[in-house]
Parts: sequence; C-alpha cells; structure tokens
Amino acid sequence: MLILLPPSEGKTAPRRGRPLDLESLSLPQLYGARADVLDALVTLCTTDDHPDLPHHADAARHVAAETLGLGRTQEAEVDRNALLRTAPAARADQVYSGVLYEALDLPSLTGTARRRATSWVAVVSGLFGLVRPSDRIPAYRLSGGVALPGIGPVATWWSRHLAPAVGEAAGRGLVVDLRSSTYTPFWRPDPETARRVVTVRVLHEVDGTRKVVSHFNKATKGRIVRGVVEDGGTPATPAGFAEQLTDLGWHVETGPSGKQGTRLDVIVEAL
Repeated sequence: MLILLPPSEGKTAPRRGRPLDLESLSLPQLYGARADVLDALVTLCTTDDHPDLPHHADAARHVAAETLGLGRTQEAEVDRNALLRTAPAARADQVYSGVLYEALDLPSLTGTARRRATSWVAVVSGLFGLVRPSDRIPAYRLSGGVALPGIGPVATWWSRHLAPAVGEAAGRGLVVDLRSSTYTPFWRPDPETARRVVTVRVLHEVDGTRKVVSHFNKATKGRIVRGVVEDGGTPATPAGFAEQLTDLGWHVETGPSGKQGTRLDVIVEAL
C-alpha cells in the first residue's frame, strides 16, 4: 500500500542535527530532479550576493518572496530557504506540521504501526518530489503552485519525474491518494494504475447539508491514516479500502471511478 499525503505549508524547523544529504533520501532515482529544484530555490533566495548594496538585498528578498507567494511578513522564509544546504535536518514526520499532521501524529506511533507508516506513507513535496517519514529534511518553503526560475512550475517539473518513483513505492498495491488539489498535477495515474487508486473526499454534514470544510478535511484524513496504519489491513481494491474504513467506524460512501481512481466520500458530523 502507498498512502500519498500533501505537505504542510507550515513546518517545524529543526534546532540541531546534520544538514540535508540528498543522497541519503529514499527513492534515489529522484536525486537529480531534487538537486535541480534545490539549486533553483537556493539561488532565488540568496539575496546577500552584494553586501555593499543593502537595498539590492532588500529588493531581491522581496522579489523572491513574491515568486514564492509570500507576504511581507513572511520574508524570513526567504532567508531560511537560502540556507537549506547547511540548515539542520530532521525526520520528515517531525518537520511537517499543521492540522493533518497533528491529527496523524506520526512520531507517537510505536512498533509495527510506526514501521507500517514509514513503509506506506509518502509526502508529495514541491522541493523533494516524494519523501518518506524517515527521510531527514530541513524546514523549507516551496508551495506546489510556485514557478521557479530555471525550473518553471514545480508541478509540471515533478509531473515529468515522479511516475517511476510512485510506481516503485506502490508496487502492485493499493494507492490511497489524499493529496490536495495543488499537488494532484505532480502525478496522475495511468489507466491501469487508476484501477487501484482510491481518493478520499471528506464532507461535513450539518442538518442534511454536506460541504467540504478544510479543517475537517485535513483532520479527518490524518485520523484515517493513523487508523489504517494501526489496523494493518492491506486491501487490494478501492472497495476493500471502503470496507476497511467502515470497519474502523467511518461513514463511507463510494463515488464514481475515473481517471484519478475511485472516489470515496467520508461523511463527518463533528470533528
């Protein structure tokens, strides 16, 4: 089984630890593509090439922030990106934060459940393509909707490189695709793979009306993943996964199958 998660925009920066080693990351066939994106991001965010021209550095920082979709109050993220090669790194499951990752709480898993999470979960990343929970990475800022100088849209970049890595990670097992819409273009299944892909939509129901609410969506997906890795079942089909979620106590409705796989709707009434 392969469970694809989106990254979190917010990240917990490691305070100590060895710096990033691209060669140590899982799925090493992505090394070259990762190195190119890292080079482009660090180059964009390195604003101190002209220490005798402080106003130039301020302007360059502002341009980098605009390129990354950051506001004036977030320009410190530019300086952090400039130091990615030397900044402390930690396990990805300690770096990614936010609602989904708080609900999932990977670091608190123990024993077999922890090993399953390390083996089954992969985070889709604008910088790294795919990372496993045990991969050591620094905190970075690069949304999947950004276009980098020399790279272009990172979603398009990774769409050219991720298919072999996803194929290796998934094997012949089920792919549980929990990515947000920003990261969907990074990888799209071929028709054969789509038959064993399941996507999950979380709907909040109030007084008979259903709608997608971001907070419920993220928190519920985190809890679903935690329940699945603790349960240990490995259904081979979308129908089997729907049955697994039902057994775990979720209200599940099977939606249509299409190019992206079979959609499951998980209905929640309370967080």
